[in-house]
Amino acid sequence: TTIHDYCKEINIPSPKHSFFDIRKFEDNAKTVNLKQPPFRHEFYAIALRNSGSNNEVNGSFLNSNLFFNSPYQIITWEIKPDWQGWYIIFDQEFISLNPSWQNFIIDFPFFRLDKAAPMNLPVEYTNFVNDIFEQIYNEYHSENKDKFLFIQNYTQLLLLITKRHFDNSILADISNQDNRATDILLVSRFQSLVETMLTDEDANSEIRQPSFYAEKLLVHPNHLNAVVKRITGKTATSIIQNQCIITAKSLLRQTNLSVKEIAYRLRFTEPTHFNSYFKKVTHLTPQQYREKHIL
Repeated sequence: TTIHDYCKEINIPSPKHSFFDIRKFEDNAKTVNLKQPPFRHEFYAIALRNSGSNNEVNGSFLNSNLFFNSPYQIITWEIKPDWQGWYIIFDQEFISLNPSWQNFIIDFPFFRLDKAAPMNLPVEYTNFVNDIFEQIYNEYHSENKDKFLFIQNYTQLLLLITKRHFDNSILADISNQDNRATDILLVSRFQSLVETMLTDEDANSEIRQPSFYAEKLLVHPNHLNAVVKRITGKTATSIIQNQCIITAKSLLRQTNLSVKEIAYRLRFTEPTHFNSYFKKVTHLTPQQYREKHIL
């Protein structure tokens, strides 16, 4: 559930920051597990392989140069330590730093669980993308106080290039997919809807209830919860709660709204309910969180 734990699991050094990391494959090769049992993590990742064997990743041989991981995707590999290239990995907190990423999964569909498939970039774009990764790497390891403003913008450019070349053939008709793919699509739609509704000014307190989303998605609440649990290992309620806390953190860091205003924006009927809700998850009151993360 943390990038630190991810690094520990695959046997590489800890990251410099909790919400974002960038690595060179050749640096990881010194210690990384060459055979990794299946596991899941809660992050987004995008990687560029410049050279190396067509190793087995997630049960098939990877022969593409650009590939992705999405939250809750099952990951496994058996590799040779000869890859050269880059990858970045980041969590929802990093996404919340950029207001333009409010509809992240909708805007960048190649990160959706049912579409996180490898692709090949043309040579001229591969060189450009390699340069972007290098710029991100240099900023990440710099002492610049504003480095994450640059990293956000370099990452945005990387995502836009990827989106331009996203293979439309991946968008297969749902009727041709198996039951698991159908479940994955439902979870992706649920996650996108949660992100959207929590910033909808016309919403009400029902946006924190799984039954609200089940009705929107035209499924029974029990079915929605069962599918979400099967795919992510979490309940629908915990997914909603996590996104609510992420949205609250973003508003506390990036706006001058009072705690009371944020509570009402997230459709809490009483600010005290919001305070209790926030503290139960973060172990800080909203005001304590704001003071700790003030710019």
